[in-house]
Amino acid sequence: MKKKELKTDIIYNEDCIEGLKRIPDKSIDLVITDPPFAINFKARKMNYNRLYKNVLEGYSEIKAEDYLSFTKSWMNEIYRILKETGSAFIFSGWNNLKDILITIDELGFTTVNHIIWKYQFGVVTRRKFVTSHYHCLFICKDDRKRKFFPESRFSKKDRNENGRSMNYEDREDVWFIRREYWTNKEKTPTKLPSEIIEKILLYSSEKNDIVLDPFLGSGQVAYVSKKLSRRYIGFELVKTYFEFAQKRLKEESFNNE
Repeated sequence: MKKKELKTDIIYNEDCIEGLKRIPDKSIDLVITDPPFAINFKARKMNYNRLYKNVLEGYSEIKAEDYLSFTKSWMNEIYRILKETGSAFIFSGWNNLKDILITIDELGFTTVNHIIWKYQFGVVTRRKFVTSHYHCLFICKDDRKRKFFPESRFSKKDRNENGRSMNYEDREDVWFIRREYWTNKEKTPTKLPSEIIEKILLYSSEKNDIVLDPFLGSGQVAYVSKKLSRRYIGFELVKTYFEFAQKRLKEESFNNE
């Protein structure tokens, strides 16, 4: 029996490996996603004065030894469903970055940029340097056809208080964007700040484009996409997270707003 194709502006409570198979070839304009870490992540650990009682349970981790095959499984589908004019932004810590880089090359993606997101605090360490950044791989299928709007946020004439080009600074490949604090509110253990998603959407998509997040989590990508008049599709395996994201989309409100 032929599987029913997915509709846009809906999120799905299912494994993305299976869900992605129902998306037609070359139909997605933009992918923004932050896949599982594969570092034995303690989702409810009390980091940065975070109260574990506010963190939703159910984080689904991937074993480190399975991470390469896992990455190839979902990224193979991404290559199939991405338009020639489309692009993808894949976030990763350093631990399993090599598996993503290997997969990018093997599948035939072109790496446009390797972006570093520098945030305001890192994991406290005793015997090594503090990790306070995240990686973001900006990739596409056809570098000549992909969308990019260089003046979507600042024109070439815009200057900051020091007289420097705001357009140039905003397009540098090291991004200083603060993590979001959802103080005393229900939350998922990991989430991208809305500012970073908005920046990607404005540079690499247009209104009514279809934006996909295979690992939806708190629903940030879907929500910001909706806010900026993009269509969206999202998958979330953990039912608790799915219900949380669905509630946010229905209420049209960020937890931190």
